[in-house]
Amino acid sequence: MYNSEVFISETINSVLNQSYNNWELILIDDCSTDNTIAVASTFQLKNKNIHLLKNTKNAGAAISRNKGINAANGDYIAFLDADDLWKPIKLETQIRFMQTHNCDVCYSSYEQINDNGKPLNKFVKALPTLSYSRLLKSNYIGNLTGIYNAKVLGKINAPNLRKRQDWLLWLKAVEVSGKPAQGIQESLAYYRVRKNAMSSNKPELLKHNYRVYRKGLKFPVIKSLYYMFQFLIEHFFVKSKLITTIHKK
Repeated sequence: MYNSEVFISETINSVLNQSYNNWELILIDDCSTDNTIAVASTFQLKNKNIHLLKNTKNAGAAISRNKGINAANGDYIAFLDADDLWKPIKLETQIRFMQTHNCDVCYSSYEQINDNGKPLNKFVKALPTLSYSRLLKSNYIGNLTGIYNAKVLGKINAPNLRKRQDWLLWLKAVEVSGKPAQGIQESLAYYRVRKNAMSSNKPELLKHNYRVYRKGLKFPVIKSLYYMFQFLIEHFFVKSKLITTIHKK
């Protein structure tokens, strides 16, 4: 959480409303200067399964997520940014699927909403299966939908990059698993498309993706450029086709 007072109540409630109730919610505040902590504290006081951790200095998403991962006690670890939402059957659906299919890494389709929570009528379809080599070309796992089995894989942390560290975390999880990640076609979450988001700034997106290959994966320059080319092909000719417009009846 960082300056998330506008969204955090709705986000926390989307966890409280889960049909699966054997969970703990670890909230990590990254030195918010608004009322985020005050809002989150009201939920913590009412629910023993909610824990609030506070960074001593603004550290970014990677360090904050890792703090939550290291504090987690559950067999499964899932992520939810402070402005996104889970549908009520999200955890139940995925955990049942993972147990039934002997799956270590799972993700799902999701829908997009705007700053005000209004539907953008965009459906992002999950690939049915996702190998390490395919994931290396582009991040097909919406972080708000991803779950990994920490009891089987151990706790997998995100490398300390300011952006796109979630991609590297899922790459590591699939690599450690030795099996493809599996996608659920049903939409289980809502991703909030914010104004000035990095995904709308193509030069910034490419810069951070290059850092994934060079700094995150330690690829040589030529290999990094090769995968950047692969990313462009995958992003514009394959991944874009997974986003469909929902036509209301």
